[in-house]
Amino acid sequence: MGSRFRYTHRVRRLLLCALCACLPVAVRATVLIPIEFRELVTAASVIAHGRVTDVHGEWTDGRRSVETLVTVDVSDYLKGNLGPTLTIHVPGGRVGRYRTVFVGAPEFRAGDEVVLFLRANRIVGLSQGAFRVVPDSQSGRPTVASPIVMSINPDVPEAVVRGDSRRKPVAFDTFRDAVRQVISGAGR
Repeated sequence: MGSRFRYTHRVRRLLLCALCACLPVAVRATVLIPIEFRELVTAASVIAHGRVTDVHGEWTDGRRSVETLVTVDVSDYLKGNLGPTLTIHVPGGRVGRYRTVFVGAPEFRAGDEVVLFLRANRIVGLSQGAFRVVPDSQSGRPTVASPIVMSINPDVPEAVVRGDSRRKPVAFDTFRDAVRQVISGAGR
């Protein structure tokens, strides 16, 4: 009786495993398609340059997820104007011991100097629309990490190459001028 019970139990276990293996499984992935610089500037209703003063998480959707509220003291608007201080919502974040991760969402810390490309109170293209302004290690002048695709002229295609060594930080003034050039339509 003991061996028959073990045999039946093993068969049931094997059938259960086979049944679980046959069930359809939803596969989910996030794919971020690089946004062209011209498209980024055009899609943004507001482009703000400033310093992050506060970062904190809050519950959304009846405590189903967390988003981060980022407050920025704006020193300059390259496009639009929302006043001297703005607060943006970034998907994902932390509240107490709970954390929600949203792939592609940028992370901020108080003190970060940033240029944000915004539509409503959200960043266009997630991390693609958030640029850190950092001093150059040699000259100390402010620089911005080069956008993945910064071609201003839409007639000149630009390939996206992972780890491209030509993609280097650009001077903040050059970056700002490129934004203004796209806004003015000079790059058409």
